[in-house]
Amino acid sequence: MKAIVKPDRAPGAEYRDVDVPAVGEQDLLVRVKAAAICGTDIHIYDWTPYAQERLTPPMIFGHEFCGEVVEVGSAVRRFQSGDLVAGETHIPCGACYQCQTGNQHICERMAILGVHTDGAFAEYVRLPEVCAWKLAPGTSPELGAILEPMGVAVHGVLAGRVDNRSVAVFGCGPIGLFAVGAAAAAGASQVFALDVVPARLSMAAQVAPQAVRVNPKEQDAVAAILEATGGRGVDVCVELTGNAAAARQAFQVLRKGGRVSLVGLYPGPVELDLVSGVIYKEAQVLGVTGRLMWDTWFQMDKLLASGEFDPLPVITHRFPLADFEEAIALAKSGQAGKIILMP
Repeated sequence: MKAIVKPDRAPGAEYRDVDVPAVGEQDLLVRVKAAAICGTDIHIYDWTPYAQERLTPPMIFGHEFCGEVVEVGSAVRRFQSGDLVAGETHIPCGACYQCQTGNQHICERMAILGVHTDGAFAEYVRLPEVCAWKLAPGTSPELGAILEPMGVAVHGVLAGRVDNRSVAVFGCGPIGLFAVGAAAAAGASQVFALDVVPARLSMAAQVAPQAVRVNPKEQDAVAAILEATGGRGVDVCVELTGNAAAARQAFQVLRKGGRVSLVGLYPGPVELDLVSGVIYKEAQVLGVTGRLMWDTWFQMDKLLASGEFDPLPVITHRFPLADFEEAIALAKSGQAGKIILMP
């Protein structure tokens, strides 16, 4: 089969022929129909310290995908050939304290598809049964491919109530756009979308026309949000940028007793005014990673079934798998939404 391989411990990747993966007794063999590029894939391609600490080349990367089951292992009971599935990329051990207490997504021995094991930038991928989410027949493969990143946004937004509450989303990259749409669909009374890239703010209007768009480069974001909320501040902040200045702004615009979901990954320590921003406000601060297995996926199902949120406009470009270099360059430019690779 054809696959995108990280061949060695250096920048770059190769499109090459590799063997179709063998299926274990608890695995599915999935023919990939669509795969999406994630920031993690850019780290792997560029061979950043993040990738250097986690990957052992040679290996196939890519982890956001949808495909058709073509073979199942002897112990698989919930799936059969012909099923359409999306991949949950956390591979839990199933035996540690976290797995046994409902927190598989923060397993103590977590492996990540496309990071610690061969991934989905390929014609076929081996997927553990525990990581497969069955989709209804006829579901768009492109929709299936973006459910994994959409789940990160939904986890961050719905980590507490947002109905009839004001929500500020910091960062309108693809996951931020999903967060804006999810907050609006879940009944938020006000949604603020913040980003410094005008093109991304324009996309926010597509997923949530009612969202108030704020560019911190062009206006005082804190003052604008406080004015729009009567000086009280917002009920919920979802921080997705991984930018220290944005994190500080999130706590500045939060009302007393409000909630901050920290989702973005920061390159180093972040200095915060804990007294004014957290303690005196009695703020609820949540760290959010990945998706709850499988609570978040059921929440996504309900949001999509409501008809209030269509995430497909977040997809802006599609490329053949062989043109991955061009696709990754576009993703790095910040001038695109979600980019799909088609095997």
